[in-house]
Amino acid sequence: MTRARIYIIMCMLALIPGISPLHTDVMAQKAGDIINVKPADEEKYFYAQQIPDEVFKRMHGKSFPKNCTIKRSDLRYLHVLHINKNGKTQVGEMVCNKSISADLIDIFRKLYKAQYPIERMVLVDDYDADDEKSMEANNTTCFNFRMITGSTTKVSKHGMGLAVDLNPFDNPYIKGKVIKPKGAKRQPEITRTSLPYRLFTEHGFRWGGAWKSLKDYQHFEK
Repeated sequence: MTRARIYIIMCMLALIPGISPLHTDVMAQKAGDIINVKPADEEKYFYAQQIPDEVFKRMHGKSFPKNCTIKRSDLRYLHVLHINKNGKTQVGEMVCNKSISADLIDIFRKLYKAQYPIERMVLVDDYDADDEKSMEANNTTCFNFRMITGSTTKVSKHGMGLAVDLNPFDNPYIKGKVIKPKGAKRQPEITRTSLPYRLFTEHGFRWGGAWKSLKDYQHFEK
């Protein structure tokens, strides 16, 4: 959605009784924007909704390809705040399965309150649904339709919108000598004593860093 269209919508909403300027301000924020938010207003920036048409246009043919077997109605668009690596408040977005949307809103709200740094949170579609490019940019994501490796019929956890990759460049995938993404170090930021581990596992997620055959430190799935 262009900023001109957003402005028009804001003006129309401002004329409706019960719609405050703050609500229209929140709608105008774009993922990646650095903003100043009063503590009393933070809660309004954390919400989940059905996939808006403008968001689905970004996804269609990318994270939501023609062969996608997941229904659009089973997905949710999340709007959150996060603290970036420079300590600034930044707008984040994510698409996930509706069954974990409340979990993720609560988790990212608590990470924000704790000032836990997340470098970037935009849809993987901004990288043409290319996981490698998204990981190299340290972009935190969830939904990206695909099958599990070696299968043509079984949908992966990311393909169902049931897995989150958090700060993937700082928390790499490691199997033997293979490290992804390129340039990442073997030492991850997330450990069993980290806040993300505690929050995700409290909500019933499994951590890829605990796997035996490989380590996927960025990965939490349900």
